[in-house]
Amino acid sequence: MRIVFMGTPDFAVPSLQALCASGHEIAGVVTQPDRPKGRGHKLTPSPVKVAALEAGLNVYQPERVKSAEFIETLRQLSPQLIAVVAFGQILSREILELPDYGCINVHASLLPKYRGPAPIHWAVINGEPETGVTIMQMDEGLDTGDIILTAKVPILPEDTTGTVHDKLAELGAQLLVKAIEEISAGRAEKVPQDHRLATYAPLLTKQVGEIDWTKSALEISNLVRGLNPWPGAYTLLGDRILKIWRARPCTAESITAPVADLAGKQPGEILGRVPGAGFAVAAADSCLVVMEVQLQGSRRMGAEDFMHGHCIEKGFRLGRG
Repeated sequence: MRIVFMGTPDFAVPSLQALCASGHEIAGVVTQPDRPKGRGHKLTPSPVKVAALEAGLNVYQPERVKSAEFIETLRQLSPQLIAVVAFGQILSREILELPDYGCINVHASLLPKYRGPAPIHWAVINGEPETGVTIMQMDEGLDTGDIILTAKVPILPEDTTGTVHDKLAELGAQLLVKAIEEISAGRAEKVPQDHRLATYAPLLTKQVGEIDWTKSALEISNLVRGLNPWPGAYTLLGDRILKIWRARPCTAESITAPVADLAGKQPGEILGRVPGAGFAVAAADSCLVVMEVQLQGSRRMGAEDFMHGHCIEKGFRLGRG
């Protein structure tokens, strides 16, 4: 097939590379314009642009993909199919109907669950036991199109959004190539979504990352995993932000004498050190073992080292108030 690929972040790179290796003709790669990044606000190309240029592909970076000028460019490229992976702009009906086989999308959830821009984060935050990838025929709705293929992966207790992201990026690339083979051969079955089962995965805000110590240890642990590596779950240590990068609910083995008695403890109260791990903090139902932290203005470090370097002892309370 003659394909135009649309994508922007790291998640889309394996899909582009898989298409390049599959023998299909990549007529062009569309990605977001270079954006300022870092302390120097230097214009930086997207990961997809970097990968496309390395592969010798033509790159297009429209500020507005819906503009008449760019739609004319697309017409001249004459794609039979447009493959979209985390592109970052909404496609108009005109674009959706332009290729012979329309536009298909790689979405990082098991649709209709977790439609929207942050499906991996919310699947981990909500403690889902599994997630996956859906190849969808795009329509004008938000992730509402017919399902072509799906594949599942478990979310393991030690997984973070970062590790799940990497698994789904590779899985999505494999599934995209398979879906295009099915479409090309006329074997693709398109199944309408059950919209009654739809859930939404909204963009993350800073407020999402603040730890509520009145929640269960498992809920807090899931939040920490779901916001790693970005943007990070946090609490307050006095008037400074303390990010928590790794944590787990207390187990029978980790509940030692200093932290065994939760009676009368306030949510967010430090219960004591957990040798070989970090320190324990009271939650609504039990306690959380904090293993890696980062104090505002400092580097990431193990929670044990952090305790040694800061005057924080049993009874100190994290969070507001």
